[in-house]
Amino acid sequence: MNGNSILCIFPYDYQGQWVFDDPKVGLVREPFVSGADVIIDEMVKPLENPADGFTLLFSTQQFPGFQLELDWLRPELGGNWYLSKSLDKEGWLCPALFKYFESAPPKIFAQFKEGKKS
Repeated sequence: MNGNSILCIFPYDYQGQWVFDDPKVGLVREPFVSGADVIIDEMVKPLENPADGFTLLFSTQQFPGFQLELDWLRPELGGNWYLSKSLDKEGWLCPALFKYFESAPPKIFAQFKEGKKS
């Protein structure tokens, strides 16, 4: 990923779990687990019907409108733990992270918006 690239996925609720599909990288119903789901729960509270789907923008660089900053903590079981200081919560991002980044970025910035993939 180069300098100011902003990536986009469209998470939704599947049987009570936040998941997303990204056929470009071979992911179907990839779940957010181990605290990442709890961070999403907090961040989507202002959205209407996020369970039906929402837009999640993310980048290694700050961008206009970002709402969440995650700091890398440590690797574990092929994935990586991140900390949201603003929410005082940790979340584990699974190895699917490496479909988007060559290595675990020191920071990830994210925005949670209305809108789902059509």
